[in-house]
Amino acid sequence: MPTVVPTIIQPSLAAILALPPGISGETPESLAAWFAARGEPSFRARQVLDAAWRTGAASPDDITTLPAPLRAALASSFRWDTVADSELQPSDRGATEKALHRLGDGVVIESVLMHFPASAGHRERNTLCISSQAGCAVGCPFCATGELGFGRDLLAAEILDQVRHAARRVAARGRRLTNIVFMGMGEPLLNLDRVLEAVEALNDPKRFGLGARHITVSTSGVVPGIRRLTALGPQFTLAVSLHAARDPLRDVLVPLNRRWPVAEVVAVAREHAGATGRRITYEVTMIGGVNDTDTDANAMADLLRGDLAHVNLIPMNPVAHTPWSASPMAVIERFAAILRAAGIETTIRHNRGQEIGAACGQLAADHAGAPTPAVVAHRRERLVAQSAAALRGERSREPAPVGVGGGTGGPAPAEARE
Repeated sequence: MPTVVPTIIQPSLAAILALPPGISGETPESLAAWFAARGEPSFRARQVLDAAWRTGAASPDDITTLPAPLRAALASSFRWDTVADSELQPSDRGATEKALHRLGDGVVIESVLMHFPASAGHRERNTLCISSQAGCAVGCPFCATGELGFGRDLLAAEILDQVRHAARRVAARGRRLTNIVFMGMGEPLLNLDRVLEAVEALNDPKRFGLGARHITVSTSGVVPGIRRLTALGPQFTLAVSLHAARDPLRDVLVPLNRRWPVAEVVAVAREHAGATGRRITYEVTMIGGVNDTDTDANAMADLLRGDLAHVNLIPMNPVAHTPWSASPMAVIERFAAILRAAGIETTIRHNRGQEIGAACGQLAADHAGAPTPAVVAHRRERLVAQSAAALRGERSREPAPVGVGGGTGGPAPAEARE
């Protein structure tokens, strides 16, 4: 695969919106209307959807059931693939594969494909972690994506083409994707309309046809977005990036907490679980000496006790600009024991693909170039001071990240719609 030269930060969607829309973002109804406008029967839309989602056709030229003039018209009206180029990096003896995707305007995003073989009580799983934005505005300091800053929202087709790209790869190995998780680059609930369009396509039997309960949408705590999901009543899994149960510490680890404190986030997540009957997954990155103390474990136990919840404890992946490292496994196991004693289902997750930077944003950050030593030193000093203040119980005086203050999770601006 050719090496991708990334351009992470993009000021607007203008360049990408000047291109034809991606075929993946089209619904059966919109495609049928496109054919109807050309005097063609609606079953033509079915032929195109089958080619795009099921047969792995590389271009409209491969749809031999369509007359040549229609194939040409389709090629000129839609982009068959919004992923212009991809660089693949395997690890874990092929069980993990990181993809760096370059989109039509040069923006680079990431997806990670993970294979889990069948084991006692568990079927084989092929899980794909996908991005919903280029970069991220939330700025969690242990996350490499936060170092990149925010580029732009992804269109629904750009989200979905990460899935089609991976589906073709696993199909060549005689497998199929079994799980999709929106845990890649970006905050999904800050691009909620496009994410919901993508989820609809993934769940639609006429398109990808994946059961809703095999789809997970993650958030760092966009309260209005969670409320909107609850009103819609989806059956996919909601995951919350929790990381700390005490506000002073979560202010540092998840800067969005300065806008929506942790108790408010968990309260709306609790409402979501009650409305949908689906348990909430809480993700906790375990950082040595920062959020892994008995005090933190007890605070989390008090916060979640009695809820329909499951906690995943994940050792921190190393990130160059932080002074932190993963908690020792013995410490994580003690933390888990405290949560389990409170009746909270808890799993310790083991990192995959560390040698290829498979955590969110790491590969893109590596390609974007390392920050200067002076910048790294400043970030480290700042994080040490902030975390020390947080451990003393002092709340952050810094504002919430720029671009997430409203956080309605509502419609995107007109210029961002497909």
